[in-house]
Amino acid sequence: MAVCARLCGVGPARGCRRRGAAREQRRGGGADSEPDTDTDPEETGGGGGASVEDDELTERIECAGPAPHPAEVGPNGRAPLSILELPPELLVQIFGSLPGTDLPSLARVCTTFRRILRTDTIWRRRCREEYGVCENLRKLEITGVSCRDVYAKRINPRVKSGRFMKILPDYEHMEYRDVYTCLLHRYRHILGLWQPDIGPYGGLLNVVVDGLFIIGWMYLPPHDPHVDDPMRFKPLFRIHLMERKSATVECMYGHKGPHNGHIQIVKKDEFSTKCNQTDHHRMSGGRQEEFRTWLREEWGRTLEDIFHEHMQELILMKFIYTSQYDNCLTYRRIYLPPSSPDDLIKPGLFKGTYGSHGLEIVMLSFHGRKAKGTKITGDPNIPAGQQTVEIDLAHPLQLPDIENLRDFSELSRIVLEVQEQPQGGEGAEGEETAAGAERAAQDKAPASQPFVLPMGVISRNEDYPRTCRICFYGTGLIAGHGFTSPERTPGVFVLFDDDRFGFIWLELKSFSLYSRIKVSFQNAEAPSREAFDEMLKNIQSLAT
Repeated sequence: MAVCARLCGVGPARGCRRRGAAREQRRGGGADSEPDTDTDPEETGGGGGASVEDDELTERIECAGPAPHPAEVGPNGRAPLSILELPPELLVQIFGSLPGTDLPSLARVCTTFRRILRTDTIWRRRCREEYGVCENLRKLEITGVSCRDVYAKRINPRVKSGRFMKILPDYEHMEYRDVYTCLLHRYRHILGLWQPDIGPYGGLLNVVVDGLFIIGWMYLPPHDPHVDDPMRFKPLFRIHLMERKSATVECMYGHKGPHNGHIQIVKKDEFSTKCNQTDHHRMSGGRQEEFRTWLREEWGRTLEDIFHEHMQELILMKFIYTSQYDNCLTYRRIYLPPSSPDDLIKPGLFKGTYGSHGLEIVMLSFHGRKAKGTKITGDPNIPAGQQTVEIDLAHPLQLPDIENLRDFSELSRIVLEVQEQPQGGEGAEGEETAAGAERAAQDKAPASQPFVLPMGVISRNEDYPRTCRICFYGTGLIAGHGFTSPERTPGVFVLFDDDRFGFIWLELKSFSLYSRIKVSFQNAEAPSREAFDEMLKNIQSLAT
């Protein structure tokens, strides 16, 4: 701040003004003028004086830099000695390159800076570079801001265009400074990935800047058992500027369009949402109509299409449990797992089949000699946050030929032999052992080998790959309803390719197929490996 004040010529030191007067006198007096030897005690601290040339050189260095561009040369043929002498359009470019959080401090330096910082071009650049806002406020159509937002608005078919225009923001009189300060900067802490606290079911929320809105999108797995289909998503809330200085929070839950909501940032990495008009969630046909609508959205079918009685009970239980929240939820931040060149495949989020529970979201991460699959969405047996599978990378499995592989007892024998072997140590030595065993197995095994499920193993998706790269010994977590009597049982981790893997649950005689979620999530990287491990520990303790 002191440097800025000195550059602007508005600092409190009288020496700045005296040096300026001395320079003007020297220029006016010609070559025979004597240098100014009058020094100011405040500027010299009682020491010896400095020459005018030294003062001028010092100011030129502080003012920064290289030889001036011809456009920067003033009318008197000299380079500007103060940043205030630069052309306003150049100052706009300089200020626009600074972080938006620094601009309020810059505005307090002087009235000139404050006036220049009212230029909307500066704030438009900050919105674009820091938050990816590319829309032009002056050219937005009245019908919408972005493709996703148009979708979000049109979920209310009863809103006609005449009424619809009244609830749209007044973009014509809005400024990018308001968008930055009152919307983007204010709610920057909720951008990223979150897991809602919905009992055992969990979820995956992605809060993003979408156009001139901040929207919370709930990501849902595709309909069972189509694990390779893309993810589905629906809006739960949105934030935007209805007026210049006031951000509006709207709940998007239900089928009656946006309505009044509230967001509270509880603490670091945690926030909550509340709907203030839950009557918008109700349907005229009552709970039966709400259930039928939810079933079509969640499962893509009707209850009559589901013949398995146990599956019907699970579906009805989930509807009753989740609908009671009415979008009044608490969210906790989750990070994507960090990656390493030594990882078997790129870690990340996957969709997986879980029998009658349908498709669930699992996070695959690597921890030295172990790989872990943590549930982001869950079920009454194994809730969200629990570690569903664990792979021992130090114990690769050599599968038998295709004919013997069909024999379940043969596969069980191979797995149990590995289970009885002593486990490797933890820490750096264990990591080196795992990496060495993994490389040796990959070098020894062919690029791909035939694969088929043993007879008697049940799979929700019969369209699984018929070749695999490598297999490892692993354990899977099973439990009774309500997460009772949990235990880890042996199984086989099967790597098919970079985006798909499977797990054979020997105890259940069941097979789960996992497919990578191919979505580029922003603001989701963990600040450190320690922060990611702490996040995993927290969500598991909450689930327990």
